[in-house]
Amino acid sequence: MTILIENRIFAHSMEAITEFYPLLSTPKNVVITMHQKPDGDALGSTLGLSLFLRKLGYKTHVISPTNWAHFLNWLPGCDNVIEYETNLAVSTKLVNEADVVFCLDFNVFSRTKNMAPLLENSKAVKVLIDHHEEPQKDAFQYGISDTHKSSTCEMVYDFIVDAGYSGLIDLDIATCLYTGIMTDTGAFRFPSTKASVHQAVAHFKQIGLNHTAIHERIYDSFRETRLRFLGNALLNRMEVLYQFNTAVMMIPRTDLIHFNTQTGDTEGLVNYMLALEGIKFAAIVIDRDENARKWSFRSKGAFDVNKFARAHFDGGGHKNAAGGLSREPLDEAIKKFKSVLDEYEAELSEPYQY
Repeated sequence: MTILIENRIFAHSMEAITEFYPLLSTPKNVVITMHQKPDGDALGSTLGLSLFLRKLGYKTHVISPTNWAHFLNWLPGCDNVIEYETNLAVSTKLVNEADVVFCLDFNVFSRTKNMAPLLENSKAVKVLIDHHEEPQKDAFQYGISDTHKSSTCEMVYDFIVDAGYSGLIDLDIATCLYTGIMTDTGAFRFPSTKASVHQAVAHFKQIGLNHTAIHERIYDSFRETRLRFLGNALLNRMEVLYQFNTAVMMIPRTDLIHFNTQTGDTEGLVNYMLALEGIKFAAIVIDRDENARKWSFRSKGAFDVNKFARAHFDGGGHKNAAGGLSREPLDEAIKKFKSVLDEYEAELSEPYQY
């Protein structure tokens, strides 16, 4: 298969993102999408890119495969995001009519859930901007996959600046990109927070970014039921396996119903367990009464949860942050998790070095 755009023909393999820069000068009809259940980085990067491209005269539509957490609704442009699952006809029409589809913060189409076939069959030129491991490179005509970057928002910032358009970054764009950088770096405490992150933030501050307001909207806007859900999870659903310097949490569907949880209410819960002294590995499995139970894995230091997730739970992600699936019932999923820890006892039993 070949792709024709602006009288240029490309083989169906991913070219460097820099090759797309010259094409930015000609406005196009664009769809920008992200992974299902988008977080701050996914939503912030897509909205930031959309606002930027509109300044170049592009017609843009942001489509989310699913709904998202309510505490992100304030982001500039969020009120125009189209939810695929509740707007199938509109979404399908927009993707089919798009000249270019930007795919942000996911590396394989399966991360877009039910939207995957639509994207796979789209005749549009597809552009990848992502920081997860092992991307589906043959599915994109242009792209960049950099696992060393803190976030996709940082990569969108680089895309804008490196293409020569840093002067177009305004307060709304900065707000979207800062939100994703902040959330994906754990408020700037994860190892991915390199000097380049602070340089981007310095640029945003020079524009007039109010970082305090963003932190409050993300971290200080919990509903009472969410706090009670977190309390119950930490008190009744967490088990600490000190012989492996590991903590694991199991959330049954009954808890989700009892505390009336909403999208985003479980986000970040796995990170609480890493606050325990000496804990190197944290895992949480949640039963949402779907075809599979969903795992989130986090680690400190050298323990690679991406490899762990790929080896045992049909997942993947980053070295210190990954996800996975279990198709067994919840109790069986926990038993499997504990059983495979034996393989990693040598790695996990050593005390964590700061």
